Formats: sequence, structure tokens, C-alpha cells
Amino acid sequence: MNRLSLAVSGLIARVADSALGPFQTAVLRIGFSLTWLLFLLREFPHRHELYGPEGPWSSDLAEQLVGSNGAFTALLWFDGRGWFELLYALAMLWSVLLLLGWRTRTMSVLFMVGVLSLQNRSIFMGDGGDNVLHLMAVYLVFTRCGQVWSLDAWRARRAVEALACGERVRDRAGPALWAVSGVLLLAMTLAGRMDDGERLIPVLLWTVWAAQALWWLAGRLGRSPQPRILLDVVANLVHNGALLVIMAEACLIYATAGWYKVQGSRWQDGTAVYYPLQLEYFSPWPGLAGLLASSGTLVMLMTYGTVIVQVAFPFTLFNRRVKNVLLALMITEHAVIAVVLGLPFFSLAMIAVDMVFLPTSFLRRLGDGAARARARLLGRGPTGGLPLPRQRLPRQQLAERGSPKQVPHSRPSPKQGPPPRPPLPPQRLSDDPAREAQETRNAQASAPEPSPHAPGGGPRPRT
Repeated sequence: MNRLSLAVSGLIARVADSALGPFQTAVLRIGFSLTWLLFLLREFPHRHELYGPEGPWSSDLAEQLVGSNGAFTALLWFDGRGWFELLYALAMLWSVLLLLGWRTRTMSVLFMVGVLSLQNRSIFMGDGGDNVLHLMAVYLVFTRCGQVWSLDAWRARRAVEALACGERVRDRAGPALWAVSGVLLLAMTLAGRMDDGERLIPVLLWTVWAAQALWWLAGRLGRSPQPRILLDVVANLVHNGALLVIMAEACLIYATAGWYKVQGSRWQDGTAVYYPLQLEYFSPWPGLAGLLASSGTLVMLMTYGTVIVQVAFPFTLFNRRVKNVLLALMITEHAVIAVVLGLPFFSLAMIAVDMVFLPTSFLRRLGDGAARARARLLGRGPTGGLPLPRQRLPRQQLAERGSPKQVPHSRPSPKQGPPPRPPLPPQRLSDDPAREAQETRNAQASAPEPSPHAPGGGPRPRT
């Protein structure tokens, strides 16, 4: 009983004291923001046909659809092309800032607003990757996805170094961003724009805005650290719960997809992969698709292999080695789907979901390799060209240390040359060897020793 209580208390302490999976959530942030940004850039010439007011899915149809399903979209707040162009540009900007990790708490909320606004405007545009991106954009709001590989993490390190040097850290961008977002949120609420559609998203927006204010007050105005510690524990619990939901959602996606495939006759006889390869819509490379479809054995292996991997994946999470092997197979499968079937954004979204299960050691090595490649590409040092902060000590610590001591040189100065050697006693012949030896020892004892501060003097330090 004592062991069980200790194990439970240790688990609770681990979940509450730290945000688990910082590298995994960073991969989610980078993967989904990059996927959405690339999608918006590719569809930029066709944006009016997809989500614009002059598209096939008109504003009247969109209002009827939103009124029936209660979805949230900001594109229906105002009419006209100007509002659509502004929101489309803001969606791309928010994706870039979330990708870089600048103010990730606010940018994750704005990223969710951009994704929901465009997708709920025309829900029939897209593929299965849109559904995954739709869900993960909401889940990212509850995670602390900017702990690593972000500008927020770099700014936090600089703030800690500045505090260690006795400098005062001032954050002007954060309060300004919070004030502007609060004014816009209040204006939209008073104008009645938040009343249309689902009420959950407006409540979430106000909750996050109030939580940011409470976090800032606890850190700046609170004399006791207890309120900030309590808020940190709550944020860790919310983050870990959201990470668990994301992992469960990924397992549910693969499990349902695999079990539905098992029930299909084409998947049972091993010919299901053959038919998508024959569709012109899913054949950007007809020659490659024809080459794969020409081999019946290869089609059977891909069909059965897809079903086995998807059904078995949730059960392999308890075995690390088998899980890593299946992860490599699934990532390879999605890469093949992106190239052969022409579904790059669906594959990117699913690869981002798969990478949440990768081990932390692998993600660390991946990040270190990316940093070295960036430094080599830019021709800079290992820090990627960012100037290292000057480590300055407080005045009191400098006073305690005093002036630095001189370190003896390890090599003689080329200008001064080697130090003079002590003079040797004059050589003379004597009939008494004992007396001659005594005079030699007296001469050596009376010779001046070289100063350790002289160039080349003193013992040579080891290098």
C-alpha cells in the first residue's frame, strides 16, 4: 500500500511540476503551422474560389450552413473582398509567427481562429488532412508548445541571463499585444459578432485573454511566489492533459481507419490500393502510379501492410522498439501517399501527428543536427550567428573578487627573449674536491631565482 501511494504521489508530482513532452509539442507546433502555411501559399491564386465571397459556395449558403451546425468563422462577420483578403493575409502571418515560436500562447489562439474561419467557411473544400488540422489547431491552444525551438525559449534564456547579471527585464510587446487583442475582442463582442455560431470559441478566447492578464499580474505585482507557482502548476496540468488527448486522438484515427478497412471486401482480397492508382485525380505522376499498379504482389503487400500497421499501432505503444519501427513505416507510407497520390498536405498533417510519439533522444539529435546544418549553411558558429550575451557580474560580486591575478605566461615573449640564467661559478682547478663542491653549492644558493611573472619564468603550466 505504501509503494502504491508513493508511486501515485510521484506520478502526480511529475505531471504537476513540469510540462511533459516539450520537444513533441514543439514538433506539433512546427508541423501544423508549416502545413497550414504551405496550403495557404499554394492556394493563394485560387483563394477566391475556395473561401472567397464570389466562390461557388456563396455567403448565403455559408450562413445557412453555420446556422445549422453552429460552427465558428470570422469570415462572415463582414461582407466584401477587403475583409476576406485581410483575414487570409492574417492567417498566413499567424502561421509564420507560430512557426517561429513568437508569443506562442497568443499566436496559437490566433492560429486556431484563422484555421476555423477559413475551413468552416467552406467545409467541402479539402481532404482528410483538414479534419486533422482542424482538431489539432484547437488542442494546440492548451499546450505549452513554445518551450523549445522557439523565439520564446530564446527570449526566456536571455531574460534569465539578464537577471543573473542584475539587469531589469522589461516586456513591452507582450502587454501591447494583450491590450490590442482585448480591444478587438471587446469590440467584436459588443457588435454581436460573437453570438453567431458556436459559443465555445468566444468563451475560450475570453478565458485565454483573462488567463494571460492573471499570469502577468502574478509575475509582476505579486510579492509572494505562491500565486505564480499555482498558475504554473495549472498550466502544466492543462498542457499534459492536452498532450494526452492529442496522443489518444492519433490512436483513435489510426484504429478507426484500420478497422473500417478490415470490413471492406477490397481490403480483404488485397486489391484496395490498386483503384486509387487508376484515378486521374489522384495520379499526379501517371507513370509512377502505373508502375506500382502493374505489380500484383506489390499492391497486395501495400494493401495488407497498411491495414496491419494501422490496426496494430495503438497496441504497440507499450513496446518502444516495435512502436519506433511502426512509426518509421507510417511516416514512409505518408511520404509515398504525398508523392504518388498527390496529397502532400494530408501527409504532412499525419506525419506531424506521428512525430508526437517519437522518443525525446531522437528529437534532440534531430534538433542538434538541424542547428549544425544551419550554422554550416550560413557559415557561422554553432549558435547560428546569434551574438552571445556578455556575461557581466554584479558590482558586489566584482568587488568581492577584486582585481584579477596575473597568469604566468606559458611561452617567452619573442621581443624580450629567454630570461638570463644564473651565473655559474668560475671553473678552476683545485687539489681539494670537497672544497670545490662546497664553493659551487654556495654560488648556486646565492644566485637570484627567476620571477614567476617574468616571461618564461616559473613552472610551465600544463596545456
